[in-house]
Amino acid sequence: MTIETSSFTVASQPSGLRIFFRNRASAVGTAVLILLVLLAVLGPVLSPYDPLSIGVGETMAPPSLTHIFGTDELGRDIFSRASLGVGVSLFVGFVAAAMSSTIAILIGCISGYFGAFVDDVLMRMTEIFQVIPRFFLAILLVAFFGASIVNIVIAIGLLSWPESARVIRAEVMSLKNRQYVSSARIAGASTASIIFGEILPNALGPVIVNATLQVGQAMLLEAGLSYLGLGDPNRISLGLMLHQSQEIMRTAWWATALPGSLIFFAVLAANLVGDGLNDLFNPRARAR
Repeated sequence: MTIETSSFTVASQPSGLRIFFRNRASAVGTAVLILLVLLAVLGPVLSPYDPLSIGVGETMAPPSLTHIFGTDELGRDIFSRASLGVGVSLFVGFVAAAMSSTIAILIGCISGYFGAFVDDVLMRMTEIFQVIPRFFLAILLVAFFGASIVNIVIAIGLLSWPESARVIRAEVMSLKNRQYVSSARIAGASTASIIFGEILPNALGPVIVNATLQVGQAMLLEAGLSYLGLGDPNRISLGLMLHQSQEIMRTAWWATALPGSLIFFAVLAANLVGDGLNDLFNPRARAR
């Protein structure tokens, strides 16, 4: 008797990088972010002009071979200042996003794991933060504590966590009764060990996606504060450049074109990367 055997070919799972870069928009966003980081790192070094010096060229000179993006009303080179400013803006975006994500993880994990009264209290507090206009509250905090770059980062970080906290809470509530979590409880693991060692690693996908999106939101918030004159006057940021050039905006458009464009591309790139990370961590989005 002959037994026929059939061979089955199991399709290999695509790697995480392949899934991420399969989304062309996220690949473009990653490339733009890398270029912005390189500009922030190499721009001040390679630029022949000191971004803090005035009178390095004619005042309000249009773009030329000498000053490729022109000069402002004080004769400062716009490209040199923008390359320094994009580094400050990226710093604010990433640090504020990291701070808000940390707060969101703590509140979301505690609320989702313990539930009941603890959940009610923390979610009511979250709703209060969501109801208050974020930009208005940031203005009050910066005006009260001072317009330093540290205070701006802290203000943005303290106001940007509610949405992420609710997402993390939902993830924790769906994971806390899984078999591996119950096994950890039976084995005598502490509450902190269960939350941060068993549950949180499996809920990090939405955390990373939201943190990426918050980078762009933080940069926009900092730019808005600086444009209103509440930015750190001792740190060149893209928003501060827009604030300082608003009086010459009509006669010297190039003074605002570069910093405004850099803010636009940085925020867009962060959102495109977040979209790609969503495809990576969300199977339903990946299948589209």
